[in-house]
Amino acid sequence: MKQGTLFIVTAPSGAGKTSLVNELLHQIKNLLVSVSHTTRPIRPGETNGKNYHFVDERRFLSMISNGDFLETADVYGYKYGTSKKWVNAELGRGNDVILEIDWQGAIQIKRQFPGACSIFILPPSLETLLDRLHKRQQDDDETIARRMAQAKEVISHVKDADYAVVNDRFDETVNEVSSIIQSRRLKIEAQLVNLANLLANLAKD
Repeated sequence: MKQGTLFIVTAPSGAGKTSLVNELLHQIKNLLVSVSHTTRPIRPGETNGKNYHFVDERRFLSMISNGDFLETADVYGYKYGTSKKWVNAELGRGNDVILEIDWQGAIQIKRQFPGACSIFILPPSLETLLDRLHKRQQDDDETIARRMAQAKEVISHVKDADYAVVNDRFDETVNEVSSIIQSRRLKIEAQLVNLANLLANLAKD
């Protein structure tokens, strides 16, 4: 039976990973994004259950105790977690799944899924990153300053990823990440499973 591939997309805040993932979902079949749980407040324009599952800290800690998460991370003072049940179910159905998570969570996931493909999205410069944070109008000046202060620390973990892509021209970035996904789908480890019936028939006398 076809087994899905797990893709991890990591980036400093403001690098454009959410817009990138949304475009990939639009263009690529059988690709889903995991909706994380978070304790951070909902932002204008976001929808509970679509952008995130917004929960309070008590509920989040209860889910940790119940073993509901594949990974958790503390990011900018808020907690984030990925549903174990949902991810495993979709991979088992043969769907590829994208996790849009912090570098801390990416490391945890790679320990559990060594075959997962991690992609790090970089900004073309720190100046561009700052400009994007201001333009999206989601955070106050203090929050933006905190995100910028932590950006270098986040970026230092690019070495842990399988691929690094600079998000300068959006369309080019989408094409590059799409190529990575399509390439991983064709790796022999995946194809031996996905094409098992065809290979068996081709091997018949």
